[in-house]
Amino acid sequence: MQLTDIKKKMELPVIMAPMFLISNPNMVVGACEAGIIGTFPALNARTKDVLDSWMAEINERLQEKEAANPEAAMAPWGVNFISHSSNKRFYEDLELIEKHQPPIVITSLGDPSPVVKIVHSYGGLVLSDVVDVKFAEKALEKGSDGLILVASGAGGHAGTLNPFAFIEEVRSFFNGPVALAGTITKGEQILAAELLGADFAYIGTHFIATAESGASADYQESIIQSAAADIIYTPAFSGIPANYLIPSIVKAGLDPKNLPEKAGLDFKKLSDSSVKAWKDIWGAGQGVGGTTKIQTLQGAVDELKTAYTQAKKQHQLT
Repeated sequence: MQLTDIKKKMELPVIMAPMFLISNPNMVVGACEAGIIGTFPALNARTKDVLDSWMAEINERLQEKEAANPEAAMAPWGVNFISHSSNKRFYEDLELIEKHQPPIVITSLGDPSPVVKIVHSYGGLVLSDVVDVKFAEKALEKGSDGLILVASGAGGHAGTLNPFAFIEEVRSFFNGPVALAGTITKGEQILAAELLGADFAYIGTHFIATAESGASADYQESIIQSAAADIIYTPAFSGIPANYLIPSIVKAGLDPKNLPEKAGLDFKKLSDSSVKAWKDIWGAGQGVGGTTKIQTLQGAVDELKTAYTQAKKQHQLT
């Protein structure tokens, strides 16, 4: 699948980021139907059998919608695969990717080459999320088709590079597909990402506050009540630095200024207790202040598209 083929199917150059414990088949299908790329983390499906069912459901529902309305834009979908060696479902999930053939696979935290071999065999696209230039170069060396640049301020596991600097350096050696992540909640910011050189804006936090989201009502309310000052960047909960909502940390009985140290990430230890921690400690990006209401996913995309289109007209861009 080529970048031009993907964009022809999209209403807006946006990838809905895969969010741990939040993204689900309803979100993915809703995003694709709204004309943006919908994705979810493979590990959101708690077992291999559940993942098998989810991927089959997504394919079936999207095929039914396309058959019912062939003229409607229906963006492709994707799954996020943890390519770290400690992922206990590494080989099982790879088998399901080969079986269900998601058009896009996003790799995180490891060597993407095993995924590349499988996805390229059926004509799919592999994007690797990276937090610095060194990892970007490594992902491309291992065969990734494109990159997701997770810049400073992005929700969840994020880097520390300014998006201007990050994309400038990457574009000096790579002209393939690039998505830019970090504090994007407005249509104008999607256009800004394109002007910087990105093909897609990569948005997560803004879609937490949608009807289809798997986030709890308290989580969604915290999203719409919070601002950038309510975000903390810490490795305390996963072993890798990430951005979290301070109110959720306080609610869990912890002191944000005195958080415990945590060893490196190990997906073999993705136990019920760690899942509970992720349910109690909520990820969000520094752009959280741009999300002020709970709405449907279609409504959120429509709002983004309207602002994006108006910004293009205002600046006389086609």
